[in-house]
Amino acid sequence: MILARYLLFFAQKVMTNSELAAKVFQRIETLSQISEDTDRLTRTFCSLAMRRASNLVGCWMSETGMTVSEDAIGNVVGRYPGSSDHSKTFILGSHLDTLRGAGKFDGSLGILIALACVEHLHSHKIRLPFDLEVIGSADGDGARYETTCLGSRALAGTFNELDLKKVDARGVSMAEAIRAFGSDPDNIKKAQRDPQQLLGYAEVHIEQGPVLEKKVQPIGIVTAIAGRTRVRVRFTGQAGHVGTTPMPLRRDALVAASQFILAVEATTRHYPGLVATVSQLEVLPGGANAIPGEVVLNLDVRHQLDGARGVACARMQETAAEVAQKRGIAVEWNIVHDAQSVPCSRELSDALAKATRTHLVEATELTSGDGHDVAAMGDITPAAMLFIRCAGGITHHPDESVLIGDVEIAIAVMNDFLKILANQRNPLPAKKRA
Repeated sequence: MILARYLLFFAQKVMTNSELAAKVFQRIETLSQISEDTDRLTRTFCSLAMRRASNLVGCWMSETGMTVSEDAIGNVVGRYPGSSDHSKTFILGSHLDTLRGAGKFDGSLGILIALACVEHLHSHKIRLPFDLEVIGSADGDGARYETTCLGSRALAGTFNELDLKKVDARGVSMAEAIRAFGSDPDNIKKAQRDPQQLLGYAEVHIEQGPVLEKKVQPIGIVTAIAGRTRVRVRFTGQAGHVGTTPMPLRRDALVAASQFILAVEATTRHYPGLVATVSQLEVLPGGANAIPGEVVLNLDVRHQLDGARGVACARMQETAAEVAQKRGIAVEWNIVHDAQSVPCSRELSDALAKATRTHLVEATELTSGDGHDVAAMGDITPAAMLFIRCAGGITHHPDESVLIGDVEIAIAVMNDFLKILANQRNPLPAKKRA
C-alpha cells in the first residue's frame, strides 16, 4: 500500500516548466528515431513510420489524462475534457509528418509543447471551462503527394476529394495509402469539425527563418500567414550554334530570363515585406554549344497583403513582356498556385501577447512566409500562432535546432495563454462554415 501511494505521488508529480521542456526534448529525440530512412529523418503521410509515431504520440496523450482517437484521415486526437459537459473546444496542434531528410523540430515540437501544457493542467488537477484537444496532424509538409496540410484541411472541411486519386512515386494512390494506414478515405468528411463547437486553434512552431534570432527574441507572435503566388514562366527564343550565330541576330532565351530574374529582385524593393524567388530554371536544349532557345522558370511571390502581392505580380508580368518584346522572344505566364493570406485572430494574438509580456519585456510580432496548419484551420475558427527562434533560421534540414530555454519560455507562455482564455468573459465569435 505504501509503495502504491509512493508511485502514485510520482505519477502525479507537478512538473516545472523547466522539467516539461526537458521532457519535450527527450520526446523530440525519440520521435526523430522513427523514420522511413535509416540515414535521415523521413516520415511521410500514412507511412509505416507515421503509424509508429502516431501510436507513440497517442500513448503519450493517454499518459497525460487525455482520451485518444484517430479520425478518417489519420489525425491523432487527444481530448482533455473541460469542467462542463457542454463545453466548446479549443485545439492546440501541428503536424507529425516530415519532409525527406528533415529536421526533428518542425511540426513535432508544436505537438509536444501542446502535450506539455496538458500535462501541466493534469498534474495541477485543473479543468478549463472548455474542452482542450491536441491534434497531431497526419500531413502538413506534403512530401508524399505534394499536397500540403491534408490533415488540417480535412478538419476544416476544405479537403479536395480529387486528391485521393493522386499517386506517390511508387504508384500508390492516396486513397490506398489512407486505407493501408487503417483510416477511411471514404469518410474523410467525417473528420470535418463544426465551427460552432470550436473556440479557436493555436499552433506553436519553429520560426523557419532568422528574424527572431536577429532580434534576440526567443519567441514571436505571428500576425498573418503570407499569401502566395507561384508562376511558371516560359521564355521561347531561338536555339542556335554558339560559334556561328552573330550576337546581334541572337534570340537568347536565357539572357531574357536573366534580365527578368534581376527585375524580380528589384521589384521587391518597392513593396516592403514582399519576397520573390526564382528557384528553378530549366534551360533547353542544354547543350554546351547551343544558344538557349527556351527557358522555363518557377517564380514564387509572397506577401501578407494580397493587394500588394497582386500589384507586384502584375508588375513582374509586365516586365517579362517588355523584356521579351525587346529581344524578339515569346513569353508565357501561367499561374499554377494562388493562395490568399490568412490573418491570425487579433483576439487570440492579443492574448498571446499578454501571456508573453508576463515573461518577456517585448512581445515581438512577425509574419509567417510559409504556410502552416493554422492557415487551414483559420478558415473555420479563430487561429493564432507562436514562433520559437531557430538557430540560423535553418529548417527542413538535420541541422535544425532550438534552445531548450526558448522551449521553456514557450511552454510558460502557452500555459498563461490558456489561463487567459479560461478567464475571458466574452467568448470568441465562431466562424461560419464556408
